[in-house]
Amino acid sequence: MLAGCSGGDNGGSGSASGGDASAIIRTNGSEPQNPLIPTNTNEVGGGKILDSIFAGLVYYDADGAPVNDMAESIVTNDAQNLTVTLKQGQKFTDGTEVKADNFIKAWNYGAQLSNNQLNSYFFEDIVGFSYDADSELTGLKKVDDYTFTIELSKPAADFALRLGYSAFFPLPDSAFEDMAAFGENPVGNGPYKLASDGAWQHNVQIDLVKNDDYQGGRTVANGGLTVVFYASQDAAYADLLGGNVDVIDAIPSASQATFESDLGDRAVNQPAAVFQSFTIPDRLAHFGGEEGKLRRQALSMAINRDEITKTIFQGTRTPASDFTSPVIDGWSDSLTGADVLKYDEAKAKELWAQADAISPWSGTFQIAYNADGGHQTWVDAVTNSIKNTLGIEASGAPYPTFKEARSAITDRSIQTAFRTGWQADYPGLYNFLGPLYATDASSNDGDYSNAEFDGLLAAGIAETEVDAQNADFQKAQEILLQDLPAIPLWYSNVTGGYADGVNNVQFGWNSVPLYYEITK
Repeated sequence: MLAGCSGGDNGGSGSASGGDASAIIRTNGSEPQNPLIPTNTNEVGGGKILDSIFAGLVYYDADGAPVNDMAESIVTNDAQNLTVTLKQGQKFTDGTEVKADNFIKAWNYGAQLSNNQLNSYFFEDIVGFSYDADSELTGLKKVDDYTFTIELSKPAADFALRLGYSAFFPLPDSAFEDMAAFGENPVGNGPYKLASDGAWQHNVQIDLVKNDDYQGGRTVANGGLTVVFYASQDAAYADLLGGNVDVIDAIPSASQATFESDLGDRAVNQPAAVFQSFTIPDRLAHFGGEEGKLRRQALSMAINRDEITKTIFQGTRTPASDFTSPVIDGWSDSLTGADVLKYDEAKAKELWAQADAISPWSGTFQIAYNADGGHQTWVDAVTNSIKNTLGIEASGAPYPTFKEARSAITDRSIQTAFRTGWQADYPGLYNFLGPLYATDASSNDGDYSNAEFDGLLAAGIAETEVDAQNADFQKAQEILLQDLPAIPLWYSNVTGGYADGVNNVQFGWNSVPLYYEITK
C-alpha cells in the first residue's frame, strides 16, 4: 500500500547490505504520554517504542501488508469467527513463553471499563465487551496453550488486519503483578528490548538493544536503538546535519523548502497514512440541513488546496481527493462527487448564494486549532482563501494547547469549525471511515449521522472479498462527499532523512522507519 518508499541503496556511504551489526541507531522521538502499556498508548511517541519491543500476532511490512509474527496462522471462514494458532517457543524477555493466555489476559485487561485504557474501543467488536460495566470478553476462548478463538458480536472482515496494532500485543504474567511498575520497565517479546532497568530516562531518551530471543520476521541488522526525546523538530534536524542522530522522521517547517537539497539522496518525502481536514458540526448556526450542506460544499470549493500545499507546505502535502489515504489499498482518486474538493471560485459563490436564499449568512466563519501544533500558517491560508472567494469574514480560532482544544471538542462546548485529522491505526479503508463518521462512533467529533452511510459501512465490513468490501467503502465515501461532515484538505507526506554513512533506510506505510533494517 505504500505509494513510494526510499529506493535503491538509499544513498550514504559503504555497502547497502553491510554495516556494523553492533551499531546503535539513534533516532528522534517524543516523551511518551503514559507508561508503556500497549492498551493505554495511542500517541506516536509511545507507539514507536512499543512497536519495537513487542510482537503481536502479525506485523505490517513496509507496504502495510500483514505478516505473521507470533501467529502461526489466523483462520476465518466468515467475517465473525477467527481461530488463532501461535508459533511455539516464542518468548518474552523474562524467559516465559508466549502462549494463548498472554493474549487473552492482555486483551481483557485492555477492555475492562475500570482499567480506563485509551485503546479499549479496539475490543468493542469482541463478544462480551461493554462500555457500561466491567465485563469479560467471552468471545475469547482458549483451546489449548497455543490456540484460541475470537468470536465477534458483528461481522468485521478486516478484524484480522487490525491485529498488528499495538492494542493487541500480548503481556507476560509479570505485568499483572504491578502494571504501573511494568509500564516503566516493560517486558516485551519483540525485536528489541530495554537495555536495562531504568533504560527509559524520562524527557531525555530510551535505550533499546537487540533481543536475541526474538524469532520473528523483523530480523535486526543493528545492535540497538536509542530514541532521543527532542524538545523541537529544529533540534533534531540540527543534530542530523551535525551527524549526532542517524535518522529522523520529521522535518521542521522552517527547513521544508531546503531539506531535500541539504540531504540529497538521504532526504525522504513520501506519502503516509495521514489525512487532514476540518469539521463543521451540524449544531452550529447555518450548518444544519440543506443550508448546511450547501455551505460546506461552498467552503470546500473556496479553498485553493493546490496553492496552499505548494506554498505553505513546499510540496510535502498532497491535495485530498477522498477521506482516506493514497497508501491504503482500495484508495481512489475518481470517486463520484470528488469535484467538490476542487477549487472553483464561481461554483463556490453560487452554492453560498443558494444557502443564503434559505437563511442569510451572518457572523464570522472560524476554524479552531491548537496553537502549539504549528497549524496557524495553514489555517490562516485556508481562511484567507475562503474570505477572498466568498467575501465573508473568516479567521482562525487558536487554543493555546492541544489538550484545551480537544477538551472543547470532546465536551461539545466548541462553537466553531475545528481542525481534525487521522493517522491510521492499521492499513485499511474502514479505519478512516468507521471511527470518524459512523453514527455514535468513538471519534465522530461532529456527531454526523447518515443511515445510508452506516448501511454501506456495515455491508462492506461484512464482505469477505476485499474488492467487494472496498467497493462498498467507496460508495460510502461518495455519500460523505455530498454531506461533507468534515472538509478534506490534504494527505500528509512523511518528511525525514538520515545521516551520511547510514544505509538500508526504509520508511513504512505509517511514516515510521523500519529501524530493524538500518545499518551504519
